[in-house]
Amino acid sequence: MEELEFRYDTQLLIDGEDLDEDEINDYITEHFKGDCLLVVGDEETVKLHFHTNEPWQILEYCRTLGEIYDIVVEDMDRQQRGLKG
Repeated sequence: MEELEFRYDTQLLIDGEDLDEDEINDYITEHFKGDCLLVVGDEETVKLHFHTNEPWQILEYCRTLGEIYDIVVEDMDRQQRGLKG
């Protein structure tokens, strides 16, 4: 079984003001290790999806942007082994 480089599938929504999906995307790309980054939304709500080994760092950063909710952190290594994420 292939070992995953980035173990945690991290997803959340951010409610805020003047959110800029490009700025958020660039900041995460420059400051955090991971892959499969997706940041979509508008100035008030953004959905984020990111594979990383440090999901708590992503949550801490996103909390500085606004209110975070619908947070899902799934362990893809456990899923790959047929266990609940």
